[in-house]
Amino acid sequence: MDKGLYVAMTGARASLQAQGTVSHNLANVDTRGFKAALAATESFRIQGEGLPSRVASVLSDAGFDSRPGSQMVTGRNLDVSLAGNRWLTVQAPDGSQAFTRNGELAITANGMLVTSSGQPVLDEAGNPMAVPPAQSVDIGSDGTVSVVPQGEGPQAMAMVGRMRIVEAAPGQLTRGLDGLMRSTDPALPPPPAPGDSSLTVGVLEGSNVNAATALVQMIQLQRQFEMQVKVIRTGDDMAQASNSLLRLGG
Repeated sequence: MDKGLYVAMTGARASLQAQGTVSHNLANVDTRGFKAALAATESFRIQGEGLPSRVASVLSDAGFDSRPGSQMVTGRNLDVSLAGNRWLTVQAPDGSQAFTRNGELAITANGMLVTSSGQPVLDEAGNPMAVPPAQSVDIGSDGTVSVVPQGEGPQAMAMVGRMRIVEAAPGQLTRGLDGLMRSTDPALPPPPAPGDSSLTVGVLEGSNVNAATALVQMIQLQRQFEMQVKVIRTGDDMAQASNSLLRLGG
């Protein structure tokens, strides 16, 4: 009976962890460029003497859903939507380089180009991009940032830099605790994206989380957890009944 209890216990734990993943997705249903986290369970045979039949159910990180989110036309000159497998390079809170598809950009009071989450956007040299005071800012489809200086006409437009946009397949990236993506192999960072059509200006990519599907998953996981707890309770009741019979027989 202890074998069944062990399997049910590890299964219940995995179900709870999977619920945490789904709830995280639901919390980010309105986050720009968010990619839904995937969760899967797999069997793991316990190693050690006397435990050949003990198999645990463990939660495995299945990466993230790479499908694009919905496209929302805003017409705003600092909103960009990245093409497939294109990622914007930003500076993470710890100072390292990270990647995001959040294209809702803004310019701070001190002229720094940042995402809506506050991460500085990096240029091709890996430095935070600074935008001088200007009466208009233009972003090209290749990531170049140009400005018209204050008091000047359109003919005075000048390029101030180019955002670092990289190309990376889903398997090359992993999500950090801060929600930003990083290379699975730090020694092999994603290469710069080729071509001049890496992004579309005036459009934002929304989250690819389907709220209705996530809610159904949450209900299924809750029922699964309840059934696993019921197995544990039934096993405990059977153990108590067996002990009672042994005492009567003694």
